[in-house]
Amino acid sequence: MSSPHGIDPRAQNDPRNRYPTDEQFYGSDRPEHALLPEDRPRGGGEGSPMKHRGPWATVALVAGIILLILVGIALFP
Repeated sequence: MSSPHGIDPRAQNDPRNRYPTDEQFYGSDRPEHALLPEDRPRGGGEGSPMKHRGPWATVALVAGIILLILVGIALFP
């Protein structure tokens, strides 16, 4: 199946297997000259990038889980 939509190659000429481009699909519900901006802009907004936890927070989380398991084994042999 070489089609990006998973269509059987024998059915490529079937008129029911026509898909719009991304621009046509996403632009179909917007008026030509919209006065308001999109409430959910496609492609990301102008916000600050997500901030991830530092490596020490991850190490502390893993160490805490291992410690909890070891304490559980020690208390209930």
